[in-house]
Amino acid sequence: MRQLLLFISIIVVGLVFIFRLFYLQVYNANHYDLFEDPAIRKVYDYPKRGFVFDRNGELLVSNQPSYDVMVIPREVKPLDTLEFCSLLKIDKDQFIKTYNKAYHYSPRLPSVFVSHLSKEDYAVLQEKMRKYEGFYIQKRSLRDYQTSIGANVLGFIAEVNQGQIEKNPYYKMGDLIGKQGVELSYEKELRGVKGVKFIQKDRFNRDLGPYKNGKFDTVPVPGKDIAITIDAKLQAYGEKLMVNKRGGIVAIEPKTGEILALVSAPSYNPNLLVGRQRSKNYNKLYNDSIYLPLIDKGLLRVHEPGSPFKALVALAALQENVITPDYTITCVGAYHYGGRRPMGCHCGGGRRSLIKSIARSCNSYFATAFRRSLDKYDNASMGMDVWSNHMKSFGLGQYLGTDLPIGKKGNMPNGAYYDKWYPDFRWGATTIISNSIGQGEILTTPIHMANFTAAIANKGYYYTPHIIKSISNQDINKDFVTKHNTTINEEHFDPIIEGLFDVYENGTARFLKVPGIEICGKTGTSENFIKINGERMQLQDHSIFVAFAPKDDPKIAIAVLVENGHYGSIYAGRITSLMIEQYLKGSITRKDLENWILTHSLEEEYLKPYSGKPFTIN
Repeated sequence: MRQLLLFISIIVVGLVFIFRLFYLQVYNANHYDLFEDPAIRKVYDYPKRGFVFDRNGELLVSNQPSYDVMVIPREVKPLDTLEFCSLLKIDKDQFIKTYNKAYHYSPRLPSVFVSHLSKEDYAVLQEKMRKYEGFYIQKRSLRDYQTSIGANVLGFIAEVNQGQIEKNPYYKMGDLIGKQGVELSYEKELRGVKGVKFIQKDRFNRDLGPYKNGKFDTVPVPGKDIAITIDAKLQAYGEKLMVNKRGGIVAIEPKTGEILALVSAPSYNPNLLVGRQRSKNYNKLYNDSIYLPLIDKGLLRVHEPGSPFKALVALAALQENVITPDYTITCVGAYHYGGRRPMGCHCGGGRRSLIKSIARSCNSYFATAFRRSLDKYDNASMGMDVWSNHMKSFGLGQYLGTDLPIGKKGNMPNGAYYDKWYPDFRWGATTIISNSIGQGEILTTPIHMANFTAAIANKGYYYTPHIIKSISNQDINKDFVTKHNTTINEEHFDPIIEGLFDVYENGTARFLKVPGIEICGKTGTSENFIKINGERMQLQDHSIFVAFAPKDDPKIAIAVLVENGHYGSIYAGRITSLMIEQYLKGSITRKDLENWILTHSLEEEYLKPYSGKPFTIN
């Protein structure tokens, strides 16, 4: 019996060894990972990042050579630290801190030790690198911005952080990644694919040569060039008009949804965030709490839409058949309701039709239209749901689905919103009547306003606003060529467009007319409150304007927000007319408008609530 057990044990052990050898030599060989082999050194070859062009083929972003000093901590041998620090232009404390960070990341994997060497520093250091074992120089490409405009649109690239490395194994410590704008939105297309060379090392950690004669080496795949929808000349002009002002401009081509200009003011030169001064400059921009240059005002600035919203109120009322284009009211200078404090009106009073009410911005007319829209239904909550759905069909109260990496959805309340707000109160249309003039609980961003203006210009549809025009050898997202229809019938847009046209002909923007261009627009003013040390303060109102042109064949729809800019026609209206003329004509005939904007500043308005001065970058 014992002999039999011994024989079986020998057979079992033999089979275990056979299967283990089979696993190691046959099965596991197929799963062997060169990247995990400590005897193989990996050398990455970084691809050329894709170029960025504007809609007319103007080069906006290219590349320039950059050199990083890399370190593999466990291969570092004793060295003259002071000499090395002098060559790298760092101090000993920084040397120790960076080395420890690299060692903590991985003692056997390369990390960036010093980034973005200049060509001159590289030339000096290259001759002496043989003295510093464990260190080597890695060539990369940095961005070279061929323009000083569009920093918020283009974005920038910076070193990946640990969270991004853990999320995407493509990236290694020291790799660069898009952080904002199109650099972030189209990172995958722009970055390309890294190449890699595998170097065999001996037991003394010395390079022997290419592993298996370079059989597994790969070459880098260059990033794809992209063209964006921005018109660089229009963008530059918008930024020029917004100097010494704070706010945003969004211009859209109505028939395609392509964003023609996306201005955020104040802006900054994108080249500030390139090279070894990037971190220093970024901190200055980030800490500017007055002008907030890193916040894209066109995408993130949420505010009440004001009077431009009245066009949508009228459209909903027409769709619900509670008014007609011929419906009129008599305005007595205020809208009186329910014994409450009347809503003031500055239209001048008198008999008001729909078109005249738009041109003169009659609050009483749109309060009446809003109230009728809700009172048509059995209860206010039901009516508010229907009305809210009309507004949402223009993209309001939701993320628009753009290819821009940031945005806010604003707010478009429905019946449940007010049911929750007034649980013990039977609310009605008059309770929330301020919604009728674009105030109350309605919140939008400039891109929302530009988009609903484009939908009006198109008489009932829009395309998702987007920044990408083309990608080399690749189609753009089909969502950007899909039409979105509103809930408003096409025939209801004609009287609204006539009213918006009359704003320029006889209404609140009559002094902003541009020779040879029929413009439809609407002035707006939004109240402006701020909290300082816990105290709520009211500051100068925001200036708002929306418009599209030409009237019968719209090629541009635009929304302008100038913070603390007084009435809509004062700052935003002037800027809107100038932007439209610049885009459609290529030059400015109304030099009086242009000179006024270029010579007027709102800096004092922005500094009033604060002490001290904003950060500046020389």
